[in-house]
Amino acid sequence: QVQLVESGGGLVQPGGSLRLSCAASISISSISVMGWYRQAPGKQRELVAVTISDGTTNYVDSVKGRFTISRDNAKNTVDLQMNTLKPEDTAVYYCNARRPSAVTLGTYLEDWGQGTLVTVSP
Repeated sequence: QVQLVESGGGLVQPGGSLRLSCAASISISSISVMGWYRQAPGKQRELVAVTISDGTTNYVDSVKGRFTISRDNAKNTVDLQMNTLKPEDTAVYYCNARRPSAVTLGTYLEDWGQGTLVTVSP
């Protein structure tokens, strides 16, 4: 069981910036994929950005060039730097971790944080 705690959400004006942080209860070096998802009211949960163990990152097209995901293995955190925020970015943002199962070979365990609210409004 991996505990994930998000922080950094809040209210920001369009064009502003926020930095979200996700703190994991175990070494993130053992986590294959860490990512950020978001869910707006009435909308389905959407993948925003992911970082895998080899350093590769990927982003949904709508945030590409504006958001940056990064991990700090020493601190066991993964951050999401969000720049040039738009009202469409308003959502609850969730940290996600996926890791190999030590019990069942070939399967993965997945954990979620409680979410942090980002509101982009003038």
